[in-house]
Amino acid sequence: MLVLALDTSTPAVTAGVATLAGADVTVLAERVTVNPRAHGELITPHLLAAAREAAVTLREVDAIVCGVGPGPFTGLRAGMATAAALGHGLGINVYPVCGLDAIAAQATPGEPFLVVTDARRREVYWAAYDEHGARVDGPHVQAPEPLGRPVAAGDGARQYAERLGVRVVEPYYPATAGLVAAAREALLAGEAPAPLTPLYLRRPDAVEPSARKRVTAP
Repeated sequence: MLVLALDTSTPAVTAGVATLAGADVTVLAERVTVNPRAHGELITPHLLAAAREAAVTLREVDAIVCGVGPGPFTGLRAGMATAAALGHGLGINVYPVCGLDAIAAQATPGEPFLVVTDARRREVYWAAYDEHGARVDGPHVQAPEPLGRPVAAGDGARQYAERLGVRVVEPYYPATAGLVAAAREALLAGEAPAPLTPLYLRRPDAVEPSARKRVTAP
């Protein structure tokens, strides 16, 4: 199975092409740029460059996996909108993947661990995993503080290691191999994907205006 992977849920703009055969994920090509302001600008050029390097056309892709966060609204929607448009145009399924799960799929600390990414505003997104990489808690958003695990992957762990009280391990961002691995069961089963719904976790900043105050005549 040929799979296109996209993620813009962190400062890393990631696109890659991989094959999935049973439990084996083989990355054919990948493009990654760490730039929190370039998601919309780079995601399409990255996926086209990855396809060219892998010597495949988009028409050959069997499915798409896309990171759905948690992440900031502006960057996250760039990858998700691209994935949704491609899936519709190519007539193939788009499978949502929690970006923290994609990082966990490639982390191998050999013990229960955390995945922590930067949520900005001096906060982090996090989830807890068992020694096999299965999520047991989260995802959540909060200020960085000790979270009950001594080991953590993700760029948030690297940034706030002292406040979290953790030993930091790689990877720091979702990658093609992790995205595909996190969606492996659904891909191999050929099941209908879950809705492509973003994990924002925070309430929106914009709120409906309150009712106008009545002005009484003097």
